[in-house]
Amino acid sequence: MKQIPMLLVLGLSLSLCNLLNKSKNAGNSSSGSKGSSTSSSSNINAEKARPTAAETAALSGGQEIKWDQQGISWTIPPKWTKLSDDKNNFLAHSPGGSDAANLIGTISTMDDNFPVEASLKATYESNHQRMMHGELDQLRWLEIDGVKGMQFRESNPEKPDGIRRMQWIAFRQFAGQVQQVNIMLSSSGKGFPGHQDEVNGVLYSMKLAH
Repeated sequence: MKQIPMLLVLGLSLSLCNLLNKSKNAGNSSSGSKGSSTSSSSNINAEKARPTAAETAALSGGQEIKWDQQGISWTIPPKWTKLSDDKNNFLAHSPGGSDAANLIGTISTMDDNFPVEASLKATYESNHQRMMHGELDQLRWLEIDGVKGMQFRESNPEKPDGIRRMQWIAFRQFAGQVQQVNIMLSSSGKGFPGHQDEVNGVLYSMKLAH
């Protein structure tokens, strides 16, 4: 039974890879128009991440965890654990078995002339269609630590043990590279409401070198 949470995390990682490929393809389809290769996304009007009192309290007594190779860090609640940390992938989770909350970070390196803003807007429009179809219950432009990105949250799944995800996707310049930063926080459908303040707090606490 101890293997179940890890299998869930692996499934989420594969899902994230598929979403990354879709985003990259969306960017390539937009490459006919000139786009900025910086992370500023200057023409995007994004709200700044501001945790509520409940989201701040959810991190009380927690600790900072670092993704050293990518210059990214988060504050996580007590008893959360970092599972893995390599160059392009990061995993952490809470206690709770199949209803645990998961933090999954993925970095994808893009070409120097990759149309960052066009790709990000194409990804937003794609998710706007999902919102219209009821697949998402939240979609917005969100700035975290000076980096503008798009954030969405999936609607509650039909089955209580189905996976519910919240993601933030952005681009930045780091270590001489154009990178797509994709951060996913998730839990089961029945577990997600109990983790909502935690996952929001974790996401908003993120610090990114750029």
